[in-house]
Amino acid sequence: MDPVARPALRPAVRAVARRPLREEIRRSLVEGLISGRWKPGDRIVERRLAAELNVSQAPVREALRELETLRLIESSPHKGARVRGFTEADLREVYQVRAGLEETAAGLGSPPVPALRLHVARMYEAAAAGSLDDQVRHGVAFHREIVAASGNDLLLSVWESLGIEVWTHVSIRMFRTGPHENAADHEPIVEAFAVDDPRAGRLLRDHILAYCPGSPATP
Repeated sequence: MDPVARPALRPAVRAVARRPLREEIRRSLVEGLISGRWKPGDRIVERRLAAELNVSQAPVREALRELETLRLIESSPHKGARVRGFTEADLREVYQVRAGLEETAAGLGSPPVPALRLHVARMYEAAAAGSLDDQVRHGVAFHREIVAASGNDLLLSVWESLGIEVWTHVSIRMFRTGPHENAADHEPIVEAFAVDDPRAGRLLRDHILAYCPGSPATP
């Protein structure tokens, strides 16, 4: 091998080693959707993306199928994959299911309050630094603590299958303008769990539904 080529190959090898190749490709696709690289209606050419990422088409196809399951991508014969248009109805459906799952989780177990407080603090720090990615990451981690504390693995698996991080990015970018407000919204939930308030589940449900316009927090 040409010694000059070796340094260029090493970073790619290390990047793949950090997480499975399929996950790397999926993350790359999601980042493209969130950043606006691909807009609703845009075609994602499997062959072109594979060449760009220097991988075969098979893992790209697999990643696209995962995003299609999340209803972020739609595909049709002979036309390939295209980005779906995100609507309030899409968000409403995801958030209604998510709200029900988290309300159920809150009734099954008590999450570690110190961990919840830490994630809220990190969300404030991310907002002050202007990092939406970190804010979303800690926000999702906050809610995952609650679902995981239920002790119900099936519930956690279904919750994770919703693509919470992706849809959180979509909802904040489309409908929210105050990042500090997002962090502050979580504080009443922490306090409710801290005092074993039996209304914690309902408070959590209303909190989630409030992020989706057109979906009332109460039936």
